Amino acid sequence: MGKSKGKILLVEDSNNLRFVLRDYFEILDYEVIDFGESVAAMKTFEEGKYDICLLDIMMPDRDGFSLIQDIKRIDPEVPVVFLTAKANKEDKIKGFKLGCDDYITKPFSTEELALRIEAILRRTQKLPRKVEKTLYEEKIYIFGDFEFNYSAMQLTHPTRTRTLTRKEAELLKLLCEHQNKLLPREVILKEIWGEEDYSIGRSMDVFLTKLRSYINIEKVPDEYLNPEGGRRDKYKPGFEPRVEICNVHGTGFILKVRK
Repeated sequence: MGKSKGKILLVEDSNNLRFVLRDYFEILDYEVIDFGESVAAMKTFEEGKYDICLLDIMMPDRDGFSLIQDIKRIDPEVPVVFLTAKANKEDKIKGFKLGCDDYITKPFSTEELALRIEAILRRTQKLPRKVEKTLYEEKIYIFGDFEFNYSAMQLTHPTRTRTLTRKEAELLKLLCEHQNKLLPREVILKEIWGEEDYSIGRSMDVFLTKLRSYINIEKVPDEYLNPEGGRRDKYKPGFEPRVEICNVHGTGFILKVRK
């Protein structure tokens, strides 16, 4: 085996599939630690450091949804991919809400899985310390009264500082780079999730709703709101907040920054 491309935690109920995946990824120069149940896998995860986790959902002891929550409590940044026979929309949405980076249904192509893992690791693997410092200094965005440090995944306002999840940080970075411009839904899905699946689109809406709640710090008095339709995000001309994420119905989103 050459230099390891990364350390994989593989948790898969099926022995046959687990052995096939372990052998395949070891041939590709990954280090693979595999388990057929969740409890032992979690104990090992607590004792080591992994570059990515591949999780089955239907396990004999605890399901993958419970396992990802424990994993994210220990290491919120580690990428997780679900490999599962559960193909319905509700399970996909649940998986993405819990923080998975990809959701792959069985049967699947091992070659495609390998390419997806490589794409995730290119985005998430840490760079050497010297390069990381440069990125930390450069990846800062200012909009309105907010400062967003992408490298540290922190959104700062004079009244508070919030640490974002990786997906929230990726989304906000994309919005900041295109502020005051329409970002089509399909562009966001391609850039952040790599595909335009409807169920992933629902997950994207959840993340964007969270970002909007983080940014809607300015409280606009009722007399400045346009009462038409009873919506509190319709402002009278001249009284709009300095910063807001606007949903252009059925099209996309705009990070509006007013001077």
